[in-house]
Amino acid sequence: MSSYTFPAVAETPDAEANTVYTISSGDLRLAANTKCWPTQQQLEGHFAAAVESLGYQVVRAHGINPDTGHGFIDSQRMGMEVFKNIPPTAPVVVVEAVWQYSHHVLAGLRTHRGPILVVANWAGDFPGLVGLLNLTGSLTKAKVDYSALWSEDFTDEWAVGKLKSWLTSGSITHDTSHVRELPPLADTEEVRLGRALAQQLMAEKAIIGVFDEGCMGMYNAIIDDEMLNPLGIYKERLSQSALVAEMLKVPDAEADGVKSWLDEAGLTFHFGTDPARELTPDQVHSQLKMYIAALRISDDYGVDAVGIQYQQGLKDTVPASDLAEGLLNNVQRPPVYSRDGGRELFAGKALPHFNEVDEGVAVDALITNRIWTAMGLDPATTLHDVRWGADYDGEFVWVFEISGSVPASHNGGYDKSYSMRQPEMFFPLGGGTLSGVSKPGEIVWSRVFIMDDRLHVDLGRGHVVELPTEETQRRLDATDSQWPIMHAVLDGVSRDQMMARHKANHAQVVYAPDAGTADKALEAKAAFFAELGVEVHLCGDVAL
Repeated sequence: MSSYTFPAVAETPDAEANTVYTISSGDLRLAANTKCWPTQQQLEGHFAAAVESLGYQVVRAHGINPDTGHGFIDSQRMGMEVFKNIPPTAPVVVVEAVWQYSHHVLAGLRTHRGPILVVANWAGDFPGLVGLLNLTGSLTKAKVDYSALWSEDFTDEWAVGKLKSWLTSGSITHDTSHVRELPPLADTEEVRLGRALAQQLMAEKAIIGVFDEGCMGMYNAIIDDEMLNPLGIYKERLSQSALVAEMLKVPDAEADGVKSWLDEAGLTFHFGTDPARELTPDQVHSQLKMYIAALRISDDYGVDAVGIQYQQGLKDTVPASDLAEGLLNNVQRPPVYSRDGGRELFAGKALPHFNEVDEGVAVDALITNRIWTAMGLDPATTLHDVRWGADYDGEFVWVFEISGSVPASHNGGYDKSYSMRQPEMFFPLGGGTLSGVSKPGEIVWSRVFIMDDRLHVDLGRGHVVELPTEETQRRLDATDSQWPIMHAVLDGVSRDQMMARHKANHAQVVYAPDAGTADKALEAKAAFFAELGVEVHLCGDVAL
């Protein structure tokens, strides 16, 4: 007789007929979950009413934590425990009115055998749409079948009809007719340029510096080496603790010099005296040391692009990384020298920074930087959250927004940019943004993502419009007023087409001086990706 201890076999709960089980993934930060909980409750009420109107009942698969006062799944362990009590074949809906950490629920969704739906409210005040896009992008990478749906309050005919389809069939079909595969390319100068640059990358190779992977549970933002290396791209895995250590070595006088440069360039700092709620000079001083430290470490390792996680790693240690990130992405920026003062680092160049260590953007920004530079264009790139949007003057205008790391050239220069304190619920130690309203003009937008175990890229054209001051302020007030905003129109792509297709919360954006040049640059970019073996998809009105 053995003395082995065998595990008890857990009983599998049975699914109830006509019953939908809901869960809500949240943040890791208590302050964010607490502040966002009332908005989440409102969305869950609207969604439950819609489900019940169609003859089904809703069972919330987890309750409110009496210690925290909210009902979010706020850790990966909690997510695993919640799924133990969900019938494995039952319909499951992830209801999101807020930003969420996808890894909290990915383990349960990855093994769930019933139909899965991810829903969000169409609102700007809390980033539920951003959370939905990150989770669906993560599920796409994980090869998990799912459907997605969005609505202001789930009373409109379109959303109710889509919900009924999911309840009866287990799936929703959205219109993605705006997407087409890359056709054979003509032998143009732009195509030759793209192919030549791709061949150079594969032969000479490049390095992306990664200051800690997996920011905020963004599983979809991690690309394995086995997919990157065939492109000629390799990772230098760096620690954020090394970044802080290098910051401590930066003399105060060097940070003061960067601040003087920015003052002369016209960047406005909105300073106050209360560090808990306002931006202070000490916070900015630390951020500028981070800027210097990031360039020195990047130089040490010879990286071609760099990403800083910040959340969660640095948020309790130093002020926000966004100001440093925005400076890195701009060609015109404060000079930084080697430790001995003998050599300017990355002189006259933008060092592409991929915010939140989104490695899809790292690949995209690296390639874009090389094409735009070779064409004599401003290579300043940025990523934006696909945050929200609304109709204005006959067209749908997106709010593209990120936590303060745009290059100043996107705003029209440092004199049209400003820095405000980051929201305390996300950034307890504060720090300034690099914010502004993106200038009107022609853009190329894109997204590199993983689908079916391969790298793909969506490429599209668009333009940035100038809205009246009061409309811009309304949109800022409806989202995060401290952050940079872009009024983006995606040519030939509707609101719902973008939501149905986009495989991440981020989109990369780069300007071109005019529509004709944007078309040529996009053609070169498509050729570059195709030469690397990446699956290229054209979205909307693209002149190819």
